[in-house]
Amino acid sequence: MLGASPKRKEDRRLLTGAGRFVEDVTPANTARLGVVRSVHAHARLRAVDLKVARQRPGVLAAWAAGDLADLARSVPAAWGGSHKGRPFAVPLLAAERVRYVGEPIAVVIAEDAPRLHDALEAVAVDYEPLPALATIDTALASATRLHEGWSDNSTLPVSAKVGDADAGFAGAEVTVGGRFRHPRLAAVPIEPRGAVAWPDRDAGFAGAEVTVGGRFRHPRLAAVPIEPRGAVAWPDRDAGTLTIWASIQNPYRLRDAIAGTLGLPAESIRVRVPDVGGGFGPKGDVYPDEILVAAAALRLGRPVKWIEGRREDFMALGHDRDQAHEARLGLTRDGRIVALETSFVADVGAYPSQGDGLTANTVNHLPGPYRVPAYRGSGRSVVTTKTLNAAYRAAGRPEAVFVMERLMDLAARKLGLDPAELRRRNLVRPEEMPYRPGLTYKDGVAVSYDPGDFPAAFERALTLLDYDGWRRRQKTQATTPRRIGVGVACYAQGTGLGPYEGATVRVDPTGKVYVFIGVAAQGQGHATTLAQVAAGELGATFEDVTVVGGDTERFPIGMGTGGSRVAANAGPAVASAAREVRTKAARVAAELLECAPQDVRIEASRAFVAGMPDRALPLGRLAHAAVKSRALRGGPDPTLNACTYFYPDTVTWAFGAHAAAVEVDVETGATRLCAYAIVHDPGRAINPTIVAAQLHGGAVQGLAAGLLEEIVYDQDGQLVTGSLMDYALPRADDLPPLAVALDEHPSVVNPLGIKGVGESGAIPGAAVIANAIEDAVADLGVVIHEVPVTPARLHALLAAARHGARA
Repeated sequence: MLGASPKRKEDRRLLTGAGRFVEDVTPANTARLGVVRSVHAHARLRAVDLKVARQRPGVLAAWAAGDLADLARSVPAAWGGSHKGRPFAVPLLAAERVRYVGEPIAVVIAEDAPRLHDALEAVAVDYEPLPALATIDTALASATRLHEGWSDNSTLPVSAKVGDADAGFAGAEVTVGGRFRHPRLAAVPIEPRGAVAWPDRDAGFAGAEVTVGGRFRHPRLAAVPIEPRGAVAWPDRDAGTLTIWASIQNPYRLRDAIAGTLGLPAESIRVRVPDVGGGFGPKGDVYPDEILVAAAALRLGRPVKWIEGRREDFMALGHDRDQAHEARLGLTRDGRIVALETSFVADVGAYPSQGDGLTANTVNHLPGPYRVPAYRGSGRSVVTTKTLNAAYRAAGRPEAVFVMERLMDLAARKLGLDPAELRRRNLVRPEEMPYRPGLTYKDGVAVSYDPGDFPAAFERALTLLDYDGWRRRQKTQATTPRRIGVGVACYAQGTGLGPYEGATVRVDPTGKVYVFIGVAAQGQGHATTLAQVAAGELGATFEDVTVVGGDTERFPIGMGTGGSRVAANAGPAVASAAREVRTKAARVAAELLECAPQDVRIEASRAFVAGMPDRALPLGRLAHAAVKSRALRGGPDPTLNACTYFYPDTVTWAFGAHAAAVEVDVETGATRLCAYAIVHDPGRAINPTIVAAQLHGGAVQGLAAGLLEEIVYDQDGQLVTGSLMDYALPRADDLPPLAVALDEHPSVVNPLGIKGVGESGAIPGAAVIANAIEDAVADLGVVIHEVPVTPARLHALLAAARHGARA
């Protein structure tokens, strides 16, 4: 079954309106919960007056932090911590101080949504405004500390070093550099004061003949899932259990957070994940809202539901990106990289709840698929009065690729080389595999690239785009107002982070095969791909296999969906469990067929003696017979059931290349995306159609970062882009067909040879767009310093270039 593309099992149900989302789960007597959120970016809370709200008709309860003091004794570990004497804690409800617009202050529970709305408006909060720290430079320069006990507003330094970067630069014949910014797209100055500093700049550039600089910025992004978050919980006092359905990515993380906060045994809590309308990473975190729903249901002894609104989604669901880089690249005159360096800060919002994981991703991914003999990277996190950070699709990698690929294009232009040719000269070659760049991944294992042919995959991307054809067209339109630009970008991506995933495969006496997994789906196609794995390994028909995930009662533990990890971790676990069941089924069949187990064949859900397919036993009969079969005596259990876990040694590494052609109107600044090509190495594609679809979706998000999307805060820390009227999402008519080709080189990290794909498409889009647009207008003196490259932004750059030329 691996490599085939059967239709997705999920689609008929979803397309015919039979999907079941959180809003569709409404037990009898369900009350509605709403959250009172801060309207200030930074303020002391003088008072929270709930008296009027509590007196409104239909109101069941209204609580501020003081009313939930018994819960404050234990909060999830991810919500608090300390790094080198810099403690922080994310409260369920803010008690004395709020640190971002949207931070929860109080909750109200009412009989229905209309009465809840009226009651929420009746809550009165008295604030004492404090200085907003709305940008990185403001936070670093301000005497105001967002968290008490901190000496400044930065934390969590991360660094890596390979070779001698200073020596590499000292001997470089050509250097390019500049400050690169990948911020949380607030209105952040392009050059943050005091954010970064060059070590030994003069000495490092002493040998350079050419220097190219610039200041570059990538947008702060929101995930904008089509279904905002939501949860519904209800207690069963007779059974002593609490059930919660939630639109999330990791049911076990939520289960453990509820257990710790409410003081309940984890075994008494059942978390279920229904159909989810998009997650993209931010839904993988635990937020106060879901825990408050559980607490309310337990206190009131009845079902309680909370559904997030779109405005809430923009202000309360974690954002991502937001880094300010100063980077430089040294090369020989023939275009060989000799050294790379970056120093950066990351705006992580009000609480550094992600730790150093995202910045570590950036440090480890910046050299990418190129041979870089000397590299130095360092970063640190800065807290600001913005929504806290989350790991949005590709987390830390798009920033790295944006910096590196912009440097590559700047270098190519100064060297007089085609950007594609410069990459050809520096890509890791297949005979160098397994290539070891000298870095250590965040799992503590030395980075070692999986087998692959980066140059061949890159050439395939150029062919898929018709690179040479667009170059010819570019020349014919060079003197017209509508210019053509061509851009490319490459990446090497660490995927499939452990530590493990498990699966149970069970044959029911009806003949149906059930696969229970610890990961939940949000549209990735797990019900199809993992069914293919199970069917292929067990010998069952694809139609007989049902995959069940996202339920803490059906499977004991899982590490959650994210990090392009499900196929690479759960896939091998499913395969191993299915093989064990196949072995048990063969032993039972051998007993019934009076043959040796090694002579049994299982195909199309039927077991038979090799060479005698007409005399076959269905899997259902074997499952029924297994419970009394002497053939399974001495085994773990008398059923056709097996549970296994797969522990990868480290991540897999996947290569990809994207290429784009754009048409730029130099009179208006408008850009039209004309063509786009995607090549990715998934190792071994379980379902090529689903892999291509994942790449399509990711690419659109990456392209949107380059052309459209931008979260903006004003100087007071107020969210300016808090609705779909202000935050521009891509539409179908913004995009050409997205051509996809897969370049498969099986991984050596897992037995199925799988490399991740879920995040890959989102990685290079912003870099590709910036490179393509600059390629169209570089001769006019324009350098792209930030994305998204909106018409207004590009028009201003063109005007400034014209003014500079006249001056």
